[in-house]
Amino acid sequence: MRWYPWLNSSYHTIITQHIAHRGHHALLIQALPGMGVEILIREVARWLMCYDRQGVKSCGQCHSCGLMLSGTHPDMHKIEIQKNTNTIGIDIARGVIAKLYQHSHLGGAKIVLLLDAYKLTESAAHALLKTLEEPSSNTWFFLTVHDPSYLLMTLRSRCLLLKLPIPDEAFSLHWIKQQHSSEHNGCHTALRLSSGAPLEALELLTGSSWKQRLLVCSRLSEALHGDLLSLLPVLNDNNAIKRINWLCSLLIDAEKYRKGAGEFVSNLDNLPLIIKIVRLLSSPMLHESLDTWTRCYKRLLTIEGVNSELLLTEQLLRWERALKK
Repeated sequence: MRWYPWLNSSYHTIITQHIAHRGHHALLIQALPGMGVEILIREVARWLMCYDRQGVKSCGQCHSCGLMLSGTHPDMHKIEIQKNTNTIGIDIARGVIAKLYQHSHLGGAKIVLLLDAYKLTESAAHALLKTLEEPSSNTWFFLTVHDPSYLLMTLRSRCLLLKLPIPDEAFSLHWIKQQHSSEHNGCHTALRLSSGAPLEALELLTGSSWKQRLLVCSRLSEALHGDLLSLLPVLNDNNAIKRINWLCSLLIDAEKYRKGAGEFVSNLDNLPLIIKIVRLLSSPMLHESLDTWTRCYKRLLTIEGVNSELLLTEQLLRWERALKK
């Protein structure tokens, strides 16, 4: 299991609390996607289950450590989304909860890992709440969430919140360059578009998304001269939400540049496009454009079964009419 240096501080914070017998039985970790939070939790879990701990480190040699490293430890329970859904239902939650009231297979700790806890249905959250109120002995819960406000208030109140800090930008840039041979502006852009999360930035750089993003930028530059509907084939894709997010980031960058904050733009590798947007769109039009695209983004994100092609066509035609006024 690969370890990432920006996790060190949080790891030591959690472990030292346990060494001092002050470890909370339910830890809610707030983290951005692409920070490696699951790796952090699994390393903490390995320490909790280790037979021969060496200070803040697990031994890596005992039977329990071996099972954790192979991903087959019978007392490590992961609550995951239901098949073909994007939610965690009550049956899934109850299945894991039932195991917690049985004896530990190896006579040690029992761990529950729940990534993206906001995906719990209301009934599943209430079922888990009862267990958090009266946990079985030597049972530790680790929940993760990007925004704690999306989690049931009563569930949040039973947990100790730990924020996983975003590493310093210069540090992250140095790390990314060690992993990927991309030019500086590309690495810097990927990092800022990923809100500073190094793994998310690296995935953006190395996957097909990077080429898709560059295509969106290129076609937008051409379309701004009048034919905005030509953007439809580029935006109407399985990753439409991601592509609209890139477009919105360019509009936000244009506003930053107009206000003299060019050093804070995210799309550093597309500065000529940002300047073009500033020249073609007045400040009120830029605000209106960002507002309508944000609403389009939210509708795609929240309305189940929405026809993305019709929605995007409507948005592009509205945007084209507004720019021609």
